[in-house]
Amino acid sequence: MQVTPLVLMQLEKIAAAGIVMIPTPEVPTHFVFSRDGCVVLVERRGEGFGSVGSPGQLTEKGGFAALVERDGAAWFVAKGGEWKAVSGEAAAARRLFADLRTALR
Repeated sequence: MQVTPLVLMQLEKIAAAGIVMIPTPEVPTHFVFSRDGCVVLVERRGEGFGSVGSPGQLTEKGGFAALVERDGAAWFVAKGGEWKAVSGEAAAARRLFADLRTALR
């Protein structure tokens, strides 16, 4: 990615929000951003950032578990398993998603 003035501004907003980019060379199609144990994948597009994906968590095996709502409760769902979000996890994931979307506007 080339660091254009727009990308630099976006990265500064991301850092100011306490969000970090996780190096993931094994995922060439997306950037992975993290805060408070939660992650959001953002599409790599040309010289900048593309679509912001759903919030979730990375599993121990390195897979992504998406945050979903089911019957009024928050769940993390991944290949091979699902678990109910514990207190504060869903809110932290949603805040990360909202802050990242704001930073990338």
